[in-house]
Amino acid sequence: MNEPIPVTRNEPIPVTRAVDGGTAKLMPDLDRSRAWLLTVDGAPQSYVDLDDPAHLEFEYARRIAHVLDLTADPGVPLDVLHLGGGALTLPRYLVATRPGSHQMVIEADQGLLELVAEYLPLPSGTGVTVRPEDARRALEAVPEGSADVIVADVFGGSRVPAQLTSVEYVRAAARALRPGGRYIANLADGAPFAFLRSQLATYRKVFAHLALIAEPSVLRGRRFGNAVLVASQSELPVAALARRTAADAFPARVEHGEALERFTGRATPVRDEEATPSPEPPSGAFSVG
Repeated sequence: MNEPIPVTRNEPIPVTRAVDGGTAKLMPDLDRSRAWLLTVDGAPQSYVDLDDPAHLEFEYARRIAHVLDLTADPGVPLDVLHLGGGALTLPRYLVATRPGSHQMVIEADQGLLELVAEYLPLPSGTGVTVRPEDARRALEAVPEGSADVIVADVFGGSRVPAQLTSVEYVRAAARALRPGGRYIANLADGAPFAFLRSQLATYRKVFAHLALIAEPSVLRGRRFGNAVLVASQSELPVAALARRTAADAFPARVEHGEALERFTGRATPVRDEEATPSPEPPSGAFSVG
């Protein structure tokens, strides 16, 4: 059977469709012939270059990719569980950089999956399986010690759902990882960082080693933005991460150890019964157009 034909410049653009989470749009990048930005209700969700899947436009995606790059020797396949799919940016990156990897993508928005499959289809034989399912339920159902890496990039609109912020959730993530495995989460917050600090306290309850990657302006409370949290029971390659993130077009800092403890302060872990979503971003913080 022939594979779906990806959207071309002869198709109506941008592509707009109602999905489960709102109104999704696929907008072309005029500087890259087969690159597309996916937004939902105006908030950027994914950027994909079909000709160059290793090109990562979003800075937070590059930071996650740095962690993935340092998880094993170059080219070595990994078993990866992705919570949140979007346009499958990071699964495509791993197909390009670590062929032979086995990847499971969990995305609750069935309409979004159908849009991506229609206009931005994955080539056959990639080793990527996509399932329309709730992230928490899927995580709790995976076999113990089955993943080298878990990548969590789940947003309901522009907020991390409450059910993915608790100690119980983090314990499920730790159970699913192999010894030495890494959990990577895309979070978002701004000063006074009540949500981010509580998340650090929550992950510290379960994991032995934590690191936080973010732009200095975000960490100093000057603006609302993304922060990538990395957790493992084994030591993290913080020096190598710091070198890579400092060399990005928008440099980031890697906080860990005592500095991260000071940032966390007196925040306490979050339990299921008290969990809340991440804060609503200020108007215009992430919107496009």
